[in-house]
Amino acid sequence: MRAVGAAVAALAFLGLAACTSGPSLETRAAITASPGDSHELTIGSAGFTESELLAQMYAALLDHAGYRTHVVTVGNRELYEPALEVGQIDVVPEYAATFADWLNAKNKGSKAPPVASPDIETTMVALRRLAGPRGLTVLPAGRAVDQNAFAVSADYARKHHLKTLSDLGRAKLPVRLAAGDECVQRPFCAPGLKKRYGINITAIDPKGVGTTPAKQAVQNGQDQMVLTTSTDATLDRFGLVLLTDDKKLQNADYVLPVVNRARAGGAGPAAALNRLNKVLTTADLAYLNEQVDSWRRLPADVARNYLKSKGLLPKR
Repeated sequence: MRAVGAAVAALAFLGLAACTSGPSLETRAAITASPGDSHELTIGSAGFTESELLAQMYAALLDHAGYRTHVVTVGNRELYEPALEVGQIDVVPEYAATFADWLNAKNKGSKAPPVASPDIETTMVALRRLAGPRGLTVLPAGRAVDQNAFAVSADYARKHHLKTLSDLGRAKLPVRLAAGDECVQRPFCAPGLKKRYGINITAIDPKGVGTTPAKQAVQNGQDQMVLTTSTDATLDRFGLVLLTDDKKLQNADYVLPVVNRARAGGAGPAAALNRLNKVLTTADLAYLNEQVDSWRRLPADVARNYLKSKGLLPKR
């Protein structure tokens, strides 16, 4: 596998991706083309630990199947999804419910009602209907599921008697939220916290999703809450606890690959990537995240060791 530095590789396509809101004239032929099977594939990562691990596992499985791959890191969906449409990225790890609602909002605006559901089959129907016209193929979901989660410091929770997000809403406390900058608009982030729970979000501190700086900001009191994921295995280290999503703001997000149909929509990439679905569980994801975030191991090494342990790569 050829590794490419994020700062260098991303610049090659971000200018186009950032200004692309839908299929361009020059890519419509590719969007309607038959499923492709390019020998060289670019795997995109959103830059947080779990996305990096999944991207590395996808790359290793595709390498083993005879493809040449490289991994690029792009900060958020607003950038990598347009690049995926035009074939500058070929494969990305995604989350079914979040991606379905994101594509729906991209089509109909940020106030569009959600199309995702706690039921994965319903969500997959909606997701594939939205992805197809953009030249994207959604591969089957596996067993692993992740979703957004919100954590506060254990001291803060004790002081204000907080166990659920509803408790935080009822407390009427001003909350500065450490999250990605896209949290301002995403319906399952700040807008949803305000609408469903009545939480007083006073500002978004753009430190990313579950990053160390974001969790440190809550640990030291600079922020009151952090957006992380339900597979975050490092919360104890920062003295943080999750607040229960008791009104079910979040849909269950099953992990799946999304590919550019014209370049990676053929049977070969699908067969290689689907092998992961048979073994990867939610508990596995949390443990892999912990190895990177707490034990300081490299995502590529953790990914390959896991695949070897499951018999998906040779152990030599």
